[in-house]
Amino acid sequence: MSRIAATFDALRAQGRKALIPYVTAGFPYADVTPELMHGMVASGADVIELGVPFSDPMADGPVIQKAGEAALALGIGMKQVLAMVTEFRKQDGNTPVVLMGYANPVERFELVHGKGSFVAAAAKAGVDGLLIVDYPPEEAEDLAAELRAHGIDLIFLLAPTSTPERMAQIARIATGYVYYVSLKGVTGAGHLDTEAVGRMVPLIRDHVKLPVGVGFGIRDARTAQAVGSAADAVIIGTRIIQLIEAEPRERVVPAVCEFLSEIRQALDALPLATPKNASGR
Repeated sequence: MSRIAATFDALRAQGRKALIPYVTAGFPYADVTPELMHGMVASGADVIELGVPFSDPMADGPVIQKAGEAALALGIGMKQVLAMVTEFRKQDGNTPVVLMGYANPVERFELVHGKGSFVAAAAKAGVDGLLIVDYPPEEAEDLAAELRAHGIDLIFLLAPTSTPERMAQIARIATGYVYYVSLKGVTGAGHLDTEAVGRMVPLIRDHVKLPVGVGFGIRDARTAQAVGSAADAVIIGTRIIQLIEAEPRERVVPAVCEFLSEIRQALDALPLATPKNASGR
């Protein structure tokens, strides 16, 4: 069982919802990420999504695009991201870490280091999951098998426009959890319709038996709680980037910790969900 599956199983047994914060690796300071990851865990994060900077992030809005550009300017690439995970693992061997990004950095790593090198390096660093926005499920079966062999989950996005056929296709190869993009458009865009989320999540569960995380548009404790009442996990990225983009080095971790502590309290104030005998694998 992967760390992601074990985490969701433990939360399910407790009737609690997962909090999954996202941060771009190396932003806003090249050396802050491992410390920030530890702060997130201390503030109630159950899984961490670590964004791999890329120059053409098609699914990201201007806030995360800017963060990625800043990290790239600081020399942050896949090698540095894996080193950050390795550093985090020196003190935390339990919290799942998911790399989120695009195919180009993965494929470039393999061009430089050889075929199969990325998955091996990710496993050695302590990565638990991979979410590659531009890898469709019909082209990812070999990658999914390679990742499973190394104990790493392959996570996919679902959208308001996803058909039952698409959900079933993803369900065949996805592990860990699925990430429901609650808005049409890019990260940070639009107004979150929590009632629509409440209608969509049960439809996803008809086809996908993995935990369902919901992201895009969650900005405060109120919306996190509304989403958490329907979903298994609440995923927050853009708001965290906005909080830290102008902070001095010494305020980055405290600012995120204060914010996530409020979200954690809101999620834990939800009525306890009825435990179910289901696995995240």
